[in-house]
Amino acid sequence: MSRRLLALAVLLAAPAFAAAQSTGGSPKSQKPAYSPPRTPWGDPDLQGIWPGTAMMGVPQERPRQLGERALVTDEEFAARLAQAKRQADAANEEFVAPRAAGGPAGNTGGPGHWGERGLPQRQTSLIVDPPDGRMPLMTPEGQQRTAAIPASRYYDNDGGGVFNGPEDLSVYDRCITRGVVGSMMPVGYNAGNEIVQGPGYVALRNEMIHEVRIFPLDGRPHLSSAVRTYMGDSRAHWEGATLVVDTTNFNGTTGVGANGRAIYHSDALHLVERFTRVGPQTIDYEVVVTDPKTWPRPWTMRFPLTRDPGYGMFEYACHEGNYGLRNILSAARATEQPAP
Repeated sequence: MSRRLLALAVLLAAPAFAAAQSTGGSPKSQKPAYSPPRTPWGDPDLQGIWPGTAMMGVPQERPRQLGERALVTDEEFAARLAQAKRQADAANEEFVAPRAAGGPAGNTGGPGHWGERGLPQRQTSLIVDPPDGRMPLMTPEGQQRTAAIPASRYYDNDGGGVFNGPEDLSVYDRCITRGVVGSMMPVGYNAGNEIVQGPGYVALRNEMIHEVRIFPLDGRPHLSSAVRTYMGDSRAHWEGATLVVDTTNFNGTTGVGANGRAIYHSDALHLVERFTRVGPQTIDYEVVVTDPKTWPRPWTMRFPLTRDPGYGMFEYACHEGNYGLRNILSAARATEQPAP
């Protein structure tokens, strides 16, 4: 069974997973009395494939009308379950009996069953601090820097901005990277994450754009600040059973929004991630974002990753099929030509 059909089957079984959802409290990290297995060399064992697919659909920032409500009510959650079932039924119908070529009116993104959707969640936002679930207002420097970014780096299909060269589009559109935060956010599709461990090292692979980060555990210092990269320079250590990853040395050309676009940070970005295995099938993921050039205070995202040994990590052959970038630039050149 394909991944998408399996996801649909899970959605159709909504009552079964509804009972497993929390009915109160907040998404604040919990410290249950769970002792994770150990590797042969004694480190907590985080190895496996931990896709974030289930959390797709939870917004990064909380809708303003929800205020400081970290979780939806029972009534609101029931409405989310019903909406998910309607979407699953429609996508399943479309798969079994495809509509005429072109799909339903106004649908330009392909059949509904092509997409990947998460499971209904009680969590109202991925951001859990500040308490309103929203990023702090940017500093004046951050606002000025953001205003200078071409609109084409935010969205590549709305006609905004200039398209004089590839640099006018985001590094995600150019198949370079989504950045650290963008690579961990569960959006769109291909939200797989794989953790592999060896003595003295932990490696994390993100499925989309095929990022691999390697975290040394030997206490070595960060690289010189003269060395700057898209994914930064990471060092890690254990705090009990929690893997803490400290990352600096960013080049300031990626973002912290979905797929690393729309919300850009500076080269002063400092990330502290925590991976805590809170059960046999769950890792609690947290990232604290600190960038004094962009936000006056740190802010935090937190969400669970669910283990799925049967999940297939596909090759993300982005450059090989990136006709969109070529077509955008060639279309821009065509519009510059005088009318016949």
